[in-house]
Amino acid sequence: MFWKRKEASTAAPAGAALPALTGAPLKFNSVEFRDGQQSLFATRMTTEDMLPILPLMDEVGYDSMEMWGGATFDVAVRFLKEDPWERVRAFKRHMKKTPLKMVLRAQNLVGYRAYPDDIVEKFVEKAAEAGIDIFLIFDALQDLRNCESAFRAVKKAGKKIEGSIQYNISPFHTTEQFVQNALEQEKMGVSLMHVEDMAGLMTPQAAYELISALKKALHIPVHLHCHCTGGMAEMAYWEAIRAGVDGVDVCVSSMSMGPAQPPIESILAAVRGTPRDPGIDLAVFKEISDYFLKIRQKYADFETKLVGVDVGCLKHQIPGGMLSNLEGQLKAMNVYHLLPQVLEEVARVRADMGYPPLATPSSQMCGAQATTNVLTGSRYSMVSKELKGYCKGMYGKPPGPISQELLEKALGDEKPSFPRPGDLLEPGWEKAKAEAGNLARTEEDVLTYALFPNYAVDFLKAKYQLS
Repeated sequence: MFWKRKEASTAAPAGAALPALTGAPLKFNSVEFRDGQQSLFATRMTTEDMLPILPLMDEVGYDSMEMWGGATFDVAVRFLKEDPWERVRAFKRHMKKTPLKMVLRAQNLVGYRAYPDDIVEKFVEKAAEAGIDIFLIFDALQDLRNCESAFRAVKKAGKKIEGSIQYNISPFHTTEQFVQNALEQEKMGVSLMHVEDMAGLMTPQAAYELISALKKALHIPVHLHCHCTGGMAEMAYWEAIRAGVDGVDVCVSSMSMGPAQPPIESILAAVRGTPRDPGIDLAVFKEISDYFLKIRQKYADFETKLVGVDVGCLKHQIPGGMLSNLEGQLKAMNVYHLLPQVLEEVARVRADMGYPPLATPSSQMCGAQATTNVLTGSRYSMVSKELKGYCKGMYGKPPGPISQELLEKALGDEKPSFPRPGDLLEPGWEKAKAEAGNLARTEEDVLTYALFPNYAVDFLKAKYQLS
């Protein structure tokens, strides 16, 4: 005998109507060319494959387009053999209406260590000249001392600073702590606050609570960025919209979900006919989505194996972009079968590191050390140079204390100190110019060398066809 479901009434009970959405039309930031492709296929899309769709995307009505920074600079130089600076100029020629945004890792710029203040200042100056309008600046440890030089440089260039909260779950991260950090950034001059749920951890309830608190405390707009890794991003966006979030980060449907971001089409449909409806025509996305579908097929060899939802992210807290790269590295070493063990070890290493948010570069340090621990079968028998620097305080002050085991293995009897990392570094601009010599024909070339000296030489030789 089959169980028969009782038909539910489609009408809401008297007095139980859902509260109507209120607020200004929702804004959207396009992330296909930066975090979308970084999360889905290891940032391998070339500029040539980006340009044809730009004129159509410029007509959509995006509030901004995040298309540079993060891993895009590194991958362009190291793997694609194309000049990342030229990509910005090419975008600027095509994007007449939409402001261009880059992600800047504060004192770490687009690299994996702290750079001297003069390099930070020069990088921001040249990025602004190339065409970047908005600088989304974050520090992986939320140590705002690391943001000071970049903030000053962006103000000097007359561009917009977007501050950032790195959302994560730990004994040292609370709604109150996030709000206090955001208030400090507002005092430092940011004109927009970005909440980054880089690992897809945010529950709908947490989204409503945090966005409500930020909207109450701040006098600037608040935007939310979630990854779909944990399966809750769209629910989190809806609750954030109810809480008054001003904008959200999205991909077009064929570049969405998995470790990437929610699809703009779904969010638009959800707010249609409400005060939050921005009036963007859904029909325009068919051609855009079809274009990116072909792009994904072209880069299938780099595609993440994560399909659907990984609830494990609630424990390992690995960001979408790092997850696809970690998969690729394990495949290259023919040890992909060890991924589950590596992910478990990531959680333990992160706790030992003092619970840093797993944003670049702390995510790379944590992931690399976890991999080493699993491959060697011995925790911290080998500690990377970068993690030793982290323990010394070269990246800033962690949210919580570093475990005694890790400190002893990394530093021996040396005691860590946590000054502002930029204060530990000698000026680097003139040194980089001298070392690059005739290879560097522009100030942008010098910066490329200063950031990635290990492979900038081969890149610049190829760029200028030098033997």
